[in-house]
Amino acid sequence: MDHTDKSIAGVQERRGDASSGGNSSVDVFEPKNEPGNDTYVQPRDLDQAYWYMQEAGSHKDGEAAPHELKTLRKKIDWRIVPIMFCCYTMQFIDKYAAVMGLNKDLKLKSNEFSNAATWFFTAYLIAEVPNAIVLQRVPPAKWLGANVVLWGIATACTAAANNYPSLLAARIFLGIFEAAIAPSLMLISSQWYTKSEAAPRFSIWYAGLGVGQIIGGIVSYGFQQVKNPSFQGWKIMFVVLGLVTILIGFVTFFFLPDTPMKASWLSEAEKVILLRHVAVNQTGVSQKRVKPRQILDVLLDIQLWLMISISSGVVTTYSATLIRNFGYKPTTAALLNMPSGLVSIASTLIVGWGVRYTSNRWAWLMLCCVPGILGGGLMSFANGKAPQLAGIYLVNAITATLIIIYQWTASNVAGHTKRVIGIALISGSFSVGNIIGPQTFQAKDAPQYTPAKITVLATQAAGALMAFVLFLYYVWANKRKDAASIEVEVDDRDMEHLYEDQTDKENKTFRYVY
Repeated sequence: MDHTDKSIAGVQERRGDASSGGNSSVDVFEPKNEPGNDTYVQPRDLDQAYWYMQEAGSHKDGEAAPHELKTLRKKIDWRIVPIMFCCYTMQFIDKYAAVMGLNKDLKLKSNEFSNAATWFFTAYLIAEVPNAIVLQRVPPAKWLGANVVLWGIATACTAAANNYPSLLAARIFLGIFEAAIAPSLMLISSQWYTKSEAAPRFSIWYAGLGVGQIIGGIVSYGFQQVKNPSFQGWKIMFVVLGLVTILIGFVTFFFLPDTPMKASWLSEAEKVILLRHVAVNQTGVSQKRVKPRQILDVLLDIQLWLMISISSGVVTTYSATLIRNFGYKPTTAALLNMPSGLVSIASTLIVGWGVRYTSNRWAWLMLCCVPGILGGGLMSFANGKAPQLAGIYLVNAITATLIIIYQWTASNVAGHTKRVIGIALISGSFSVGNIIGPQTFQAKDAPQYTPAKITVLATQAAGALMAFVLFLYYVWANKRKDAASIEVEVDDRDMEHLYEDQTDKENKTFRYVY
């Protein structure tokens, strides 16, 4: 009997006690959900958070006071956000290997470095399918921690690469293990906060991308000072970064809770307050039952396909290479790419807090595309190092578009099976952009890479258009739901509805945020 079954049994036992003259908790456990009712829900369709609250009982009447929620949020923030931030940061520190002499040392020819990047993201994309299945069935934080450890091992092993095939093998394994990171972080983050509260928290751990670029520049510069022909600086860098990643993986595995219900540092009363607070999301916390009909719902859901069409990330892999092609030395190119990280951090945090206090995700997404369009134009058509360098920096503002899409998906896709698959698809869509992106950087186009720069310009313009189309879709979908509105208040009697495992389309009270 799993936790859900034990919880169901416990609730049924209490109901039996109450009906035979037990304590006054009969008001909380009154079984309005009975076979024969039109609204009957099979017990296993209810989220594990619901059964936890029923088993724990109601610790207080009404909603928690604002100061209680603020204190609770701060406690949660300090316990989980730093760990998630470290996991995401480590993905982007090793993107300077090309300017550190890896191409020369491994005697890579023509487009082999681009091909290695393409195969990394191909493996990343393929691995998203089993990731979606596993995330439904296993504890997400444990899965995240295990993959971070394995990814650290693969990073360290990259130092052993001595030719193109061995580099390719290392990158493929890296892609497989890194594929679990973003979906796991999205799923875990959305368990602890309401939709508006989640936006800045998503942005904090996603800002690890920019921090990784900055730290990577410093690390790259430092290791390029190593002059050892038998063990080059880039090899030492991969070993060190791999060991740090392994350490972060073990911390994640042992200290990041899988769900709020399993947080040892929260009291039972705090857990119930939190679960009641986030119930308004109507997206649930944990449900192990796989529902095939929700898989079909994912494939037919236009919102997900519109989100998938909004891609980013082409320049994050190649910006240091582009800067080096201006004629700078490798050490200088690494340092000059660091402002790209600052732009990425600033845009990500501004967007996160903007969504928190104004919503309007579609407008913030379009706003992020504007610097990307301007930067793509400068890179493609401006003359001189200064304007092209400014273009590279501006393009990094587009990285914030992805965190909007991540948080939008977590907020607007309900039904646990649909949700984990939708999250995996969105994470995979980022890899699709990066599979195509490196192939636009062809050796024959060096050193300007004009076709690649124009591709950046075109994709950002298309992304802005798709954001507006998505906004129109959500307005239309909410109006359809409003035509048959069913008002639900957040209290003990309605928790069963709020934690029912329904998709966003099935749930008549669910409203899309935009």
